Amino acid sequence: MDRSFWRSGHTPTLFCSFLYFDLSFMVWYLLGPMQVQIATSLALSTQARGLMVAMPILAGAILRVFMGLLADRIGTKRAGFLGQLLVILALIAAWQFGIHSFAEILLLGVFLGVAGASFAVALPLASRWYPPQHQGSAMGIAGAGNSGTVLAALLAPMLATALGWQNVFGLACIPLVILLVVYARFAKEAPGAFKQKHFADYVRMLGDRDAWWFMFFYALTFGGFSGFASALPGYFHDQFGFDPKTAGLATAACVFAGSVMRPLGGVLADRIGGTKSLLTVYAASAVLIATAGFHIGGSIGALVLFILAMLCLGAGNGAVFQLVPQRFSKEISVMTGLIGMAGGVGGFALAASLGAIKQATGDYAIGLWLFAFLAALGWVSLSGVKARWRTSWSVAMARV
Repeated sequence: MDRSFWRSGHTPTLFCSFLYFDLSFMVWYLLGPMQVQIATSLALSTQARGLMVAMPILAGAILRVFMGLLADRIGTKRAGFLGQLLVILALIAAWQFGIHSFAEILLLGVFLGVAGASFAVALPLASRWYPPQHQGSAMGIAGAGNSGTVLAALLAPMLATALGWQNVFGLACIPLVILLVVYARFAKEAPGAFKQKHFADYVRMLGDRDAWWFMFFYALTFGGFSGFASALPGYFHDQFGFDPKTAGLATAACVFAGSVMRPLGGVLADRIGGTKSLLTVYAASAVLIATAGFHIGGSIGALVLFILAMLCLGAGNGAVFQLVPQRFSKEISVMTGLIGMAGGVGGFALAASLGAIKQATGDYAIGLWLFAFLAALGWVSLSGVKARWRTSWSVAMARV
């Protein structure tokens, strides 16, 4: 990144956006790494366990739209503050009163979805400070906050084993409170006026076929990243007999790969073009996940394949948001909400279906092959629309 990037925006806000996103993703993902311990304690089936880890993803997807609307009414920074406060209160309640049933853990998952809705705060808060030529880099840095899933995967299973999984909810509040103070002090709204969103704006954008393409493409990349991040602890436990801590470490390696590649994916897309990046992502992901379905190489082979696949999906996340401002420069806030919602729905569908397929068939293979097929479909679809994009978009086509 050159000096013009750092001079073009507001660095403290960019890094506050990253930290806000990072810790929000940590708590949004908190149930995934502890799923084995929670399922054992609450006597949950594999399908119920899959629904449990998928619930925060679905809630976050739906709430992103409403968080975006709230941010326009009271300001992005204030909306983020209120969202974080609500998550802290929910975690404290879970810690103090305990979780005793499947219904209660699903309810907590809904509140953790508020943390997933941080997408609608962190990205616009950073994006509005930067010009179009630096959007890929800025959105990549802010979006790298999905590395918070690494923290949860590394620490949550170990803390749950040592202290009990319900006490992890209380411990998670400590960094959240510290972040809330830093965020309130250093984050700033971008200067200038911006168009407020209304619910009708979201409905209107659904009439644009390109909006649906972007939603589909992000449902594959971010849906793949978030869905596998939530499902992999259970996958490594069920398929290879990993204990919760070892499954968490293996998942952390996969999630770290995807998180690191998100900002790099944005930078790469700025240089070689978003469509070229995405085509490579979909082709590689399809091959890697399909191969994982054959369980070649045992646990080591599966770990390597998922690390590589998550690298690809992370790069794809950055590439999608390099393209979005070029096509929807005037509707970036609305499209961020819609695309983010689609990504969350994709993650929910993946995590929930993997659990259901495993319970129905006794194996994860069909679920993995289904995702590989969808990734291949993403490649075919993008190949079909890229020519029209290059001739119809009024942007610098060298970067598309």
